[in-house]
Amino acid sequence: MSRVKRGVTKHRRHKKVLAQTKGHYSVRHRHYKRARESLIHALDYAYQHRRERKGDFRRLWIVRIGAASRALGLPYNRLIHGLRKAGIHLNRKVLADMAVRNPSAFAQIVERVKSALASPTGAPG
Repeated sequence: MSRVKRGVTKHRRHKKVLAQTKGHYSVRHRHYKRARESLIHALDYAYQHRRERKGDFRRLWIVRIGAASRALGLPYNRLIHGLRKAGIHLNRKVLADMAVRNPSAFAQIVERVKSALASPTGAPG
């Protein structure tokens, strides 16, 4: 069996890790051993925060919808209840975008919700 020398393979692997940790502080991008640890943690944090970002955006949308609806005289929780009661199927992302970019359309939706909340059957009147 022939002898396998690993020098080139090892060098390429180290170069790849050091390239991925470019921008990390101090020895975290200079020394392979520390760079590898830094990269493992960085990738772990990236994975966690990709999942957290979904909740962060949902919270942002809720704040935006709440501020816009409160300005029109309807608190957030009553707005969401009224949307269900009126049969309006818009998600929070769309509502928040509408509140920021198209306030007149958002105001029309709030008026429909108010009328649905006022009527005993729930249908807009």
